[in-house]
Parts: sequence; C-alpha cells; structure tokens
Amino acid sequence: MADKKHTIPLEGVLSSNSNDWDSAKSTHFESGRNINQVKVHGLREKIQARRKSLNDSLEGEVRAFLINEDELHTYDDLTKVNPVTPTTVLNCLQARYRARVFYTHAGCTLVALNPFHPVPQLYSLDVMKEYHTAPKPQEFKPHIFIVAEAAYRNVQGQVEPTNQSLVVSGESGAGKTWTSRCLMKYYATVAASSQTCQDTVERIEKRVLDSNPIMEAFGNACTLRNSNSSRFGKYIQLQLNRSQLLVGASVQTYLLEKTRVAFQAANERNFHIFYQMMKWATEQQRQEWKMPHDQRFNWLPNVDRILEEDCFEETLEAMDHLGINSDKQALIFRILAGILHLGNVAFNPPTDESQPCDLEEESKVFLRTTAELLGIPVEELQSCLRVRALKAGRQSTLLKPCSRAECSVRRDCLAKVIYAQLFDWMVSFINKSMCADNSNWCNFIGLLDVYGFECFQKNNLEQLCINYANEKLQQHFVGHYLKAQQEEYVAEGLEWSFVQYQDNQRCLDLIEGSPTSVFSLLNEVCRLNRASDTKQFMVRLEKELSSNDQMSWDKVSPQPHFIVSHYAGKVSYQIEGMMEKNKDPVPPELIRLLQQSEDPLMHSLFADTDAEGEAARGHNKVVTVVSKFKNSLESLMKILHSTTPHYTRCIKPNPDCRPLTFKKEEVITQLEACGIVETINISAAGFPIRIPYASFLQRYGLITHTRTPAQLTNQNGFESGDKDSLGSAVMDVLRVVLRGHSPDPQLLSATATHSSLVHCGRTKVFLTHAMLELLEEHRAKVRSRKAFCIQCYWRKHQRRRREAKRRAATLIQAVVRSWLIRQQIKEWTKAACIIQRRWKEWRMLMDALAEAELDDAEDMLEETLASVPALDPLVRERGSVQLTSLQEPVVVRSWPMGLALASAPNITVALTATGFHRVVSMMASLKMPFRSGEYRVETNQFDQGVASIRAQPRGSVKLHLQRSPLRYANMHPGQKGDGITGFNQILLEKN
Repeated sequence: MADKKHTIPLEGVLSSNSNDWDSAKSTHFESGRNINQVKVHGLREKIQARRKSLNDSLEGEVRAFLINEDELHTYDDLTKVNPVTPTTVLNCLQARYRARVFYTHAGCTLVALNPFHPVPQLYSLDVMKEYHTAPKPQEFKPHIFIVAEAAYRNVQGQVEPTNQSLVVSGESGAGKTWTSRCLMKYYATVAASSQTCQDTVERIEKRVLDSNPIMEAFGNACTLRNSNSSRFGKYIQLQLNRSQLLVGASVQTYLLEKTRVAFQAANERNFHIFYQMMKWATEQQRQEWKMPHDQRFNWLPNVDRILEEDCFEETLEAMDHLGINSDKQALIFRILAGILHLGNVAFNPPTDESQPCDLEEESKVFLRTTAELLGIPVEELQSCLRVRALKAGRQSTLLKPCSRAECSVRRDCLAKVIYAQLFDWMVSFINKSMCADNSNWCNFIGLLDVYGFECFQKNNLEQLCINYANEKLQQHFVGHYLKAQQEEYVAEGLEWSFVQYQDNQRCLDLIEGSPTSVFSLLNEVCRLNRASDTKQFMVRLEKELSSNDQMSWDKVSPQPHFIVSHYAGKVSYQIEGMMEKNKDPVPPELIRLLQQSEDPLMHSLFADTDAEGEAARGHNKVVTVVSKFKNSLESLMKILHSTTPHYTRCIKPNPDCRPLTFKKEEVITQLEACGIVETINISAAGFPIRIPYASFLQRYGLITHTRTPAQLTNQNGFESGDKDSLGSAVMDVLRVVLRGHSPDPQLLSATATHSSLVHCGRTKVFLTHAMLELLEEHRAKVRSRKAFCIQCYWRKHQRRRREAKRRAATLIQAVVRSWLIRQQIKEWTKAACIIQRRWKEWRMLMDALAEAELDDAEDMLEETLASVPALDPLVRERGSVQLTSLQEPVVVRSWPMGLALASAPNITVALTATGFHRVVSMMASLKMPFRSGEYRVETNQFDQGVASIRAQPRGSVKLHLQRSPLRYANMHPGQKGDGITGFNQILLEKN
C-alpha cells in the first residue's frame, strides 16, 4: 500500500516533466536535460522493476498454491486460502465443484454452487438431525444447514436473543428458490420437534411447507435464465415461541410481475399455475373451464414444454392442507380460466373512427366465455373494453371509442388487475391460515427469497425494479460486512488497514437518489397529465443525470434507452412503455364492472376498491409502481437492519443450466460482482463477532465470578465513567481463558490489549470464531462445576431434610407406641388383678378342703395302724415298703402335691420325705403308668379328684414391669419368631 501511494504521483510527475522537456528546443539546457532524463529513466526503471518484482512474487505465490491441485478441494473455508486472489478462489471452487462439493465457507458468508441436478442425500432428515444435534456444527462440512442452525441458536441467545434474517442472493437460476425451500424444511423439522401439542405442531409445520408450492405455482415462471424463476419477492417470517418452537409463519410479498400474465418474451412462459391447469385438469374440470384439449391460448406459449414444476396435484394438495376447500378452489380456477379466455379476445380496427372496434366471431365466443367464467354481463364487458369514459366537469361523462391499441391495453389491464388481486388474496389467506397470535410468539427467523439480477435483450421497468432490489441487498451486505465492520474497527482503536471494495452507493443514487434520479424523473412524468414521449424523457435523463458515471447511452442504437452500470454488470433499459407501466392505470369502469360480478370470490376481491376515489385523486397524489415498490423495499430493509443477517451467495456455474458444468468466465463475474474476494480478506483479517462490554460480562463474567453492577450498566451497556472498570473485568475473563488455552499464551495486559484471537476496543470486545468457541467451552466447564456444586448442596439439604423427617417420624411413632403400650398394660393390670382375686378365692377354698381331708385321713390312719403290725425300724428308716404276699396286685394311689394316701387295707406303706413317695409323685405328675411285678402306680388326680392341695405355690404372684414402658415401644417393628406376646411375655421376661 505504501509503495502504491508513492509510485502513483511519481509517475504523474515524471510523465509531465518528460513531455515538457521533449517540447523544449533550447540547446542551452541540452546537457542538463540529458542528465535529468537519465535520472528520470533510472528512477522509472527502479519503480517498474520493483512493481514487477512484487507482481512476480504474487504470481509465484499463486503458482505455488495452485501447484497442489489434488488438495484444492479440501479448502472448506476460503479464508484458509493463501494468497486470497480471484484466481485462487476460483480454482478452489472449481476443484470442489468437480468433487461434487457444492457448499463452501467464504468467511462470514456461504457460497452455494448450483449442481443443476437433484442431490437428495444431501438434504435428508438424518443430515438435518446430525447438524441440529451437533455440539459444534461449524466443524462439519459446509452446508446450508450450518447457516440455518447458527441462526436458530442465535435466536436461543448465545449472547443476545435477537431476530435473525437469512438472505439468499444471487443471479436468476443460481438456486435461491431451492435453497429457501431447504431452509423452510429444516426449520419445520427441527423447530417443531416437541411432543407437547403434537397435532398443533404438525399442522403448523405442514402449512408452512405447503405455502411453498402454492406461492411458486402462482408467482414463479420459466424464463430464459431459469425454469423456476421467482417473479416476485417474498420475505417469510417463521414465528417462534419462548421455547424456540415453530408456532406460525407469515409471508410478505414484493412487486409481483403481473405484466407476465399478458406478455411473455420469446422462449419464456407464463406463470406455472396456467400450465398445470392446462396439462392435468380432469375432463369434468375442462368442461367447467371451457378448456378442451385442442384449445390454444395466446397467453400460454410453449405449452408443450414439460417442466418439473408443472405438478397440479401437489398444488391442489397444498391448497387442501391450507384450508382452501374444493368450493374455493373451483372459484379460483374459474377466474384463472376466464383470464386465459380473455387473452384470446382480439380487436379489429373500425371502419368508422367514431365507432368502437369490431370483434371477430371467434373473439366474441371467447368474450362470452370470459364473462360467464367471471360472472359479469357480456355486454358491459364488451363496452368497457371498447369504450372509455371521460369526465367533463364533476358530473358530466363523455364516452369515447378506443383505438385498437387502447382496447388491447384495457384488455391486458383487466387481466393483470384480476390476477394481482387474486395473488394478494392467496397470500392473505395463507397468512391467516398459518400466522400465530402476537401473544404466542416472541422471535422470528426471516427467509428472504427475491428475484435475482436480470439482464435480457429487452429490459424494461420490471427489470429495473428487480435490479434495484438487488442493488439494495448488495448495499446492505456492503454496509453490514465490508464498510461498517471496518469503520467500527477504526472507531474502536484497532490497528486496521482498509480493504478496498466495490461500493454501489453511486448506482443507488442514480436510481433512487434525491432530488434527481431515474425514479424521481419517472414519477414526475407520470404525475403530469401528458402523453408519454420517450425521446423527450431520454433528453431529460441525459440533461439531469449525465454527471453520474454510472449512466451511459449507446448513440448508435435507434431505440431510446439508457445504460446503468450495476454491481453485477451493465444493463440497457428501454424507455418505450416504461412510463405507462409506472402509471399502471386501471380504468374505474373496469373496477365497477368487476364489483358487480356474481362470482362471490371475484366480488370479494374488489369489494373494498374505491374506483371513484382513485380517479378523483389529483395527479400529484398518484401512487406509481416505483413509489410503491420503493416504499415496500424500504420497509424490508428496516426489518433486515433490525435483525442479525446471514448471507448465502448462490452462484450459477454456467448460463445454460447444464448439470455439473463449470464455466470460469461465468463464475468469476459473479464473484467479482458480489465482492466475495473482499469479504474473504476482511473475514480472514478481522473479528466477525463484536460484543459490548456489559453483554460480554453478563454472559462470561461467571468465569471469574464477576458480576456487572447494576449502577454500571444502562441501555447502551455502560456509562461513560465506568468503561475502565468494565474493561478491566473483561480482560480478567480473557486472561483466564487464554491461560488455559495455551501453556504460554499471549495474555492480555494493560499495555497489550489484543491478540490474534481477541481485541478489546473502547466499548466492545472483538472476537474470532475460535475465541468464541474457547469462551463458550470455558463457560460450559464453569457452569458444569457450579451446577455440580449446586447439586451437592441441594442433595445435602435434601438428605438433612429427609433425616429430620425420619427422626420426627420415629419420635412420633415411639410416642404413639408407648401410649398404646400403656393402654395395653392397663388392661393387663386389670386382668391380673382379676386373676389374683380368683386365685386367692380358689386357694382359700382349697385350704378349707385340705383341712377337712387331713382330719379324715388322721382318723383312718389311726385305725390302720392299729391293725397292722409294727414295721421293722430299718425299713422305716430307709423309707421302703414291705408288701405281704397277696393274690391280686395292690394299687398304690398317690397325689403329686398331696401328703395323704388313699386307704389300702392290705398294703403297708412307709413314707419319708425323700423316699418312694417322691418317685411315685413324679411319675404320677408325668402321667407315666408304671407296672413292675405285682403292682402298678396310677394317678388319681383325673378320676378320683383332688386328694390334697398341700403342694401349692409359695409367696404371692407379683405383676410388675422391670423396665420403663418405652422399653416395649418397638422402634423397628417386625415379626417375632417366639410368638409370645401380651401378659405371658411380661411374666416370662427375666432380665
């Protein structure tokens, strides 16, 4: 850059000096002149040698880069190309196109090459899900889905949740319509994947997708450059709720090319819907529309040409899904059929100029069919087409027959106004069908699909408006990416050398500028009540706009015209017919005729149109075509400026639309026109992401536990006196991230405030995509740690609450169980008292019986002793029994708890405390009958009754608890194995 600054003035000085010296004839300065010429030539040779060396070095670098042809297709981002020149960029794109790779990143934009043949596997549902679920989709291969996903995630709000716009630009036939269709399919798939309200989601998704076939059928046509060219501009807003789910959509349209209904250039076609009706209508529909197979229509050229877009069934199915029932469809197609029949009405010049034009018999038939299909009287239709009403004063009206040309113009005007109103009604119906309430959505993603840059052999007002719209979009791209970005670098203190780019502001000033421009002169002529004069208008253009270098004229051409140097090339516009098209006059008698239609749809289309008001307005208030288009385009640009744009540049590889054919001349022209090389240079050297300090700290301040104080931030993100404190906090965050990125990073400091990844400006942080990924990765790790810490504390809190609840429940259970035990013990005590009382009563009774028994036993013993001989002392001492010899066994009766024996006359029994009586008593109590020899022992307690109750329990029965009643409160209830409960448990417990 420095060399150029010095070489340019030097060359100018040298050339002027040499001319002066060549013209001098004085011999006095001959020697001095020779010396100076030697010096000059030497300096010039040095400069040329230096320039040649620079060019040679650049060419050497280009040759060195292009020598590895096998690796050129691997450059998925053109910012990696070194050096960045049109040659290197073009060769990389060609290599990728040959490898059937059709998408390439070009810095902040995406370049899409049209393959001109279907590639279904590139846009499948699996590919959509893969890009949507990827943590870093930008690491995948370049794809239109990366741009779609970036816009979708920006709505979710990585830094600031803002509305997004996807601008798809390019020439006619570059693939803009297909790209927009893929974007709509992507969002309808990923933004409607919720399980809640699935029926509503599927309905919205289906309607958003079905709006495309209808809009393309009614608004697209086959041109010389594209078989499916959009003849209108549309901006589709996909409406998202707070959960980023698709809840609705709306469509805004711009400048429908309605003149195509009545005029088609050579080898071009009318709108697709007419050919769909003509080719695929049923016999019943043909009878209803009066369209037999052999019928030919003047406004349907090239009807035998078969295109993929002529799919009538898809259009009908889309209408059904959008709520256009069969009755409304029948009304729509009757109107379209009426327009086709109207095109076959031809006029003959009258024999008398005072009479209207004549109609041939065949034209009369078509006129009657048109009136029948449109639901209007045939006589009034014929009168409106051939006679015009002129107002003479406020109340009187004159009728004047129209010339043949005027009749044709009125016929074409009628067809255009009907089709335009029907198209607007379709758009309004689609919006009502799929648009959500304002309370249901908060953000949107806009898809802009406009007609591409056009240059035909004959270009008129339509091409001027279309190319003007492309100029506005190019200016938005230049202003957003190339101009504003570099100016912001300088304002924020970055060390930046400006990259030169093509600015199209001069061209826009020529078309729309104030006070004088092409549009202003057109409107001025149209507001005057004068006949259009093309030559006079051309003279006016030359006089007013000759100072603008973007306009020129071809003096040789006999047709009045002007040439505009657009960003994509020069285009010649014919002046003839341009002023009439700009006026777009609609005779009020035609509007009144259509308002009287018996067809309900036709009547509703023109019910709100004020024909008298349009005619009564002054000429200065006439709304021209360019004025309406300019206003609508300004509203679109306001929307684009309020959103975050994402640009996709569609490139047409060859002018013939042949599959997989790459023409370098065609591609390099488009690359230079849209400024791809300049975009790559700026994106490679600059920082595409710019975040204010406050927004940066709000998102990434948690990395260093920094919070933006409320008093430091305002609507703009900071106050003038607090920029230093915010900047230091930002640099602390960046130091932490860069320190973890590299063992020896270029850390930020008070003196070094930038690196190759990030730059801290005066009010904003400038980041590369790599630095943004580092920040997001570090933020995700910090959030993960903090989330883990929060989870730990939350689980600790939950566990403490559960433990407290468990202790409280255990205490409540213990209290309840102790209360129940106390109640049960009271019952046991009461029962024990009853048992004791009954036991004492029984014992007293037994004592009385025992005393009486003892008295009887003593008397019996005395009698027995008297009759029995005395026992041997030894026997008495040992406690034995001496038995006499008897014939029968002797029964010895004994009682286990008694001391008295039953009377046994033939038995002598000697008892001691430990003798035989003890053995017999034990055996009797065990119920073990014993027989030995000639005697047996039996118990008489079961058959003889109680003989004695001497052996009774000693002491009193005590009922008491050895421990506290809480001892029996079961802290952990469970089934016991012993089965001993209640009173027995208390009695048997010994510890």
